[in-house]
Amino acid sequence: MYIGIISKRMGKAKKFYVVWEGNNPGIYNSWTKCQLQIKGFPGAKYKSFKSLVEAENAYGDNYSEHDKTGIKSSKKMTSWDQSVIIKNSISVDAACSGNPGIMEYRGVDTYSQVEHFKQGPFPQGTNNIGEFLAIIHGLAWLKQKKDSTTTIYTDSRTAMAWVRNKKVKTMLKKTAKNDNLFELIDRGIKWLKTNTYRNPIIKWETKSWGEIPADFGRK
Repeated sequence: MYIGIISKRMGKAKKFYVVWEGNNPGIYNSWTKCQLQIKGFPGAKYKSFKSLVEAENAYGDNYSEHDKTGIKSSKKMTSWDQSVIIKNSISVDAACSGNPGIMEYRGVDTYSQVEHFKQGPFPQGTNNIGEFLAIIHGLAWLKQKKDSTTTIYTDSRTAMAWVRNKKVKTMLKKTAKNDNLFELIDRGIKWLKTNTYRNPIIKWETKSWGEIPADFGRK
């Protein structure tokens, strides 16, 4: 049973809808828009959330983590098995104080955790934007080194989708405060459209492996 069906009497409360599997997966700010993405799509997976922050965080998870309670599993994280993680890899992550809020991102060697690059803090951004920019920064950094084999790990499915589609779907509005950040987003999209890469981008399975090595440790 899907939990995305909302009573009409609750219309006063603003809700955000995550569509994991549908005609066009993403985050939507109305039930009407959500319906367009799940109508006629067998086995559509979607759910409503009370805030944009919850929706953005949930979109980066598997639907199974939210199909009953809407709350991310609090199961204790385990140390990652080094036999499973690709050694020739870097890990990227972003941190955001509030969403939107002050944001920064970085990339580190997965095993040694030596920091390869770091950007920010930006005065106003979101975690997903930071994750997106971190992946592109990693791709560009590796290409500059003529490295087409190193894997990039990220814990954001949303950012992976944005990179894959060469398109950012954010509800953050462009303002004078974040103008520089949107310039970076535009540059990142242009880079994706004008460059090719072979580096695998793989989802870091936080639930099984613990926090990604690039994590800022502020949770």
